[in-house]
Amino acid sequence: MRVLGCDVIIKIVTLFLIAMGVLAMFGKLRFPGQKRLQSARCPRCGRFRIGKGPCACKKGGRT
Repeated sequence: MRVLGCDVIIKIVTLFLIAMGVLAMFGKLRFPGQKRLQSARCPRCGRFRIGKGPCACKKGGRT
């Protein structure tokens, strides 16, 4: 039985769309450590804080 080129292309496109759907479902899951990463941002300016001290925007330092 001969396989047409169109049949192969349709199978490849279908498998690709299924794989993208599965990746989209996994992308919506929360990954561990995401909450800690968000808490490392300054709530006022959104920059990452380094260390335990206040952000430079609260100290009046460089912006």
